[in-house]
Amino acid sequence: MPPIRSLRNQYRGINAHLHSEWQNRGGWDSFHALHLSDLTRSLNKQLAPLGYEADFEKSLQIWHPADGDEVSQPVSDITVYDSDYERARRPSVPVAAGSGEVVLPVPELLALDDTQIKTYRAVAIYPLSDPPGSHRVPVGWIELLSPSNKPPYSGFQSYSDKRRDVLESGIVFVEIDYLHQTAATFEGLPSYQPRRRGDRPDADAAPYRITVIDPRPYLLDGLGRSRGFHVDDPIPEILIPLSGTDTLLFDFDAPYRRTFEEMLYGRRVDYAQLPLAFERYLPDDRARILNRLIAVLTAARAGLDLEQAAPLPTDALPLEAAEAEFRQLSESL
Repeated sequence: MPPIRSLRNQYRGINAHLHSEWQNRGGWDSFHALHLSDLTRSLNKQLAPLGYEADFEKSLQIWHPADGDEVSQPVSDITVYDSDYERARRPSVPVAAGSGEVVLPVPELLALDDTQIKTYRAVAIYPLSDPPGSHRVPVGWIELLSPSNKPPYSGFQSYSDKRRDVLESGIVFVEIDYLHQTAATFEGLPSYQPRRRGDRPDADAAPYRITVIDPRPYLLDGLGRSRGFHVDDPIPEILIPLSGTDTLLFDFDAPYRRTFEEMLYGRRVDYAQLPLAFERYLPDDRARILNRLIAVLTAARAGLDLEQAAPLPTDALPLEAAEAEFRQLSESL
């Protein structure tokens, strides 16, 4: 069967074919750097009128090594700064839970107690910005996870420790997880993949999630909000707390589509084939993938221009029926 390709992302949200390829054959690091650039530009368009700016760092780790030692100042994927030097001294306000969010106290989300908090947790009340000429203290910290930072890989413990260091500094932390083949980095959340040998995936887990942790005024009093979403769901809008009473409602879907289209990633996706390691998706998401492929194959067979029709409407066939329909369509093309 000839390949079926489109420069438009035929999925709503995460492209399951691409993310499976990157996790099984490599290439994530390139996407990581390119997508962070698009995220930063999108953030700055919304942050500038509010008096903030986002700064991009092309690093896969929280802290950079220097001369064999860790530097004292951590470096994030994207850091948000406040240009109003007094606003950060105002107290923050609680953010109402959004639709579909899991809201947990930070200790439950991170599976820690007060005996695990370093004695210098008072830095959580430091002002989030300082007068001109002094070192800028970030308001927000955004990480796009790489496979090496997730369980079961060896870099996870280091990442987890440094994430807690950032939170103990009173900085709002945003973790973007678009990697379905590795376990969740938070013990308090359902995990799409088993965390340990002998475990089973959590039935209610989603393959992707964006988590926001506000550790103010103190880490043990903070809240974490995690929005999970499935294959063929749009990447959601997420409310991010800033300084004082300021918040940013940010659409993570738009920069993802920009990265996909401007990097011509569609040339790598063949919608006539199943994603690599298709079995690593849970049954509901396998059905979503098959329904998406059925819609694309049906449109291609009808001669529709896929560049003008994305994303196509889909049916909601159960897994077995979707498998049979996909096989039939594949054989007819």
